[in-house]
Amino acid sequence: MDALPQPSATRVRQIVAVALSRTVLLTRAAVCLTTAVVGLLVHSDGVVSAALVVVLLLSTAAGVAALPRWPTLVRSPVPLLSADAVLVLAVLGLSRGGLTYFAFAAGSAALAGAALGFAAIPLWAAQTVQGLVVCAVLLNTADPGDALAGFLLAAPPAAVLAGIGTVLARRVLIRQMSRTVRLITDAQRSAAAAERARLARELHDSVAKTLRAMSLAAVALPGSLRRQPALAEQLAGVISQGATAASQEARQLIDGMRLDAPDEDFATTLRRVCALWSAETGISATATVGPVEPPVAVRYELARIAGEALVNVHRHAAATRVGVTVSERGRGLVMTVRDNGRGFDAPYGEDPAALQQLQHRGHAGIVGMMERARTIGGTLTVESEPGLGTLIRVRVPVL
Repeated sequence: MDALPQPSATRVRQIVAVALSRTVLLTRAAVCLTTAVVGLLVHSDGVVSAALVVVLLLSTAAGVAALPRWPTLVRSPVPLLSADAVLVLAVLGLSRGGLTYFAFAAGSAALAGAALGFAAIPLWAAQTVQGLVVCAVLLNTADPGDALAGFLLAAPPAAVLAGIGTVLARRVLIRQMSRTVRLITDAQRSAAAAERARLARELHDSVAKTLRAMSLAAVALPGSLRRQPALAEQLAGVISQGATAASQEARQLIDGMRLDAPDEDFATTLRRVCALWSAETGISATATVGPVEPPVAVRYELARIAGEALVNVHRHAAATRVGVTVSERGRGLVMTVRDNGRGFDAPYGEDPAALQQLQHRGHAGIVGMMERARTIGGTLTVESEPGLGTLIRVRVPVL
């Protein structure tokens, strides 16, 4: 299982800065456009207000489009903030120090905070001085009792507060995204470890055992060639058969790994298993799956159990019809595989004697399915009688 690459701490900060900067640009545009449209409606100089609207729209569109395309603008933000400073002066000239200018300046302080963090303090200081100068000019030309005087004096410090608020939001988002990245990384590592453990178990239970038997036969073969030719011939046959079996087991293991695709729903997986087996054997097989989505490890083992049960049906049951069902039961799920074949006398229970009896009677596949069920915390039972078919039931507490 390949882990998806996770962003570094620098990359996380860059992603947050880009997202926050785009949010600031859009918010500033919405506020400034509102004030500009109001000015367009109430002021006689409609040309200036219209020009202000055009500047706001074009600058915001350019910034929102450029940031995702060139995210390094927030890592080396001098060009971005320099262009924004020019826009602040343009808005100041067009609005003549009106409400639109102060809103735009506050957005510029927030943009600097998103890109630089608290390193934007010198820029905020310069913007505050500029705002106070604009306030002084406006107050000198206003009536002494103008009620806007208090608002004008509060506007420059409000821009600094906007910048500080953006920096705090930036820190919170970086912390949350870093935590999310760690959680995803831990989950992927856990999944990779589980995948490695599952593959190790599969190899140990199949190919490794066969290769070990071949190795023992190969060790005994040289000493038997001269003294016991017949035994040597038997050992050579064991090695040959073992090689064939190992090849088949490896192929079955690979097919089993391909059997379950975690990116598709479990119902689709089981239906595909049944359809492929039915096309290969000519025996009707259907899958009825309720609205359940087991964890990846559980669904893999269930798919393998279903596949092995179908193989057993083909080898032993002489059935014409098989049905696979999966449904919820309390806090778990139940999968059944039922055929209408010849059936057999099934020993009940999972005690070692019953399992050994099954294995001695040629039902090693059922023993393997029981072991698979146990690896996911479940149980497997077999119900069968001669002439009445066989029912295999798996219970797994996963929900």
